[in-house]
Amino acid sequence: MLVATAVTVIVPMFNERDNVAELVSRTAAALAGYDAEILVVDDSTDDTAAEVERVAADAALRVRVIHRTANTGGLGGAVVVGLRAAASDLCIVMDGDLQHPPELLPALLARHAEADADVVAASRYIGGGDTSGLGTAVRFGVSRAATWLTRAMFPIRLARSTDPMTGFFLVDRRRLDLEALRPQGFKILLEILARTDLRIAEIPMEFAERRHGTSKASMRQGATFVAHLARLRFGKMSLFALIGVIGAAANLGIMWMLTAFGVPYIWAAIIGAEVTIIGNFLLQERFVFADMRTDARALRVRFASSFAFNNVEAALRIPVMALMVETWHISSVLATGLSLIVAFFARFLFHSLVVYAPQRRRGADAAPAEPKADTAALRVIRAIDAEAMKPGEL
Repeated sequence: MLVATAVTVIVPMFNERDNVAELVSRTAAALAGYDAEILVVDDSTDDTAAEVERVAADAALRVRVIHRTANTGGLGGAVVVGLRAAASDLCIVMDGDLQHPPELLPALLARHAEADADVVAASRYIGGGDTSGLGTAVRFGVSRAATWLTRAMFPIRLARSTDPMTGFFLVDRRRLDLEALRPQGFKILLEILARTDLRIAEIPMEFAERRHGTSKASMRQGATFVAHLARLRFGKMSLFALIGVIGAAANLGIMWMLTAFGVPYIWAAIIGAEVTIIGNFLLQERFVFADMRTDARALRVRFASSFAFNNVEAALRIPVMALMVETWHISSVLATGLSLIVAFFARFLFHSLVVYAPQRRRGADAAPAEPKADTAALRVIRAIDAEAMKPGEL
């Protein structure tokens, strides 16, 4: 007797009430003969969750709903919640707006049954695929440009992926480290492929037009995608660098303004440094090291250590800057810019290794002490590898 393949279809939803009944009906028809369930992870502000429960009562397959009160990680975060809660290790992720045709589910399962891929993605951009559901030429152009940019930044891991931003794919949950995923926004497949070395196969998909509701794409989602792409490619160092650039620009702007009013450049540099040190710390707390704050020391200790280090660094940097101005006869603004670039790497390593280092546990739960052979140099190398290069394609 053959055992039916067990599969969980994970559907993240946000205000998709009008699509629920049709999605469940078509999915049940497509997966007749499979041991299947639909797991809706709902972030809606309307009664979508109640509609799912109503439809589930008469559905031809199991239908569950998880309603999240906090939209953590956006759609990608909802998918991770679904992967954790799925009844089956074999999971298929699809949108709830019916632009992903449920009739394609058996084809994803059949392709995975060939046993040469860990992920099977439905692609709009291979032979037989169609992008008409994107609507306007502008949306198509933005989608293609984002795909090209993403593949260019991950040329090895995405070498066999024509559509790494598709939201319709099958994955074997056992091949994932769910704790390592840090999804932000819509592009959960990109997160999975970038952080995990997986074999990928694709099948063509005709991307349908939206039936009900409105698209969730926006300028804000676009900005989230770009920031997340940078973080995937370069790790925390990319966001740290971006904040550093903002701080450097503010520093130079303050210097320029103060010197224009006749303030000596040394005093202008000191004032600019103090203002940007505080501003950079606040931005780093929010955007760079937010995931490390829980295990790190108290906020006041983090601020004090960050403020002290940056002032010591500035106290050393400003005399060097003055020496460049007086010896090389270059612009004070240019000298400040050069010195800030050199200081960047020292700041990043200090914050990763010291300011946001996990507190040492005491008593029975304490972790074993690090071997003496694990020198500071090795810790620096590991910090660069873990924070700056993850996921890395060296």
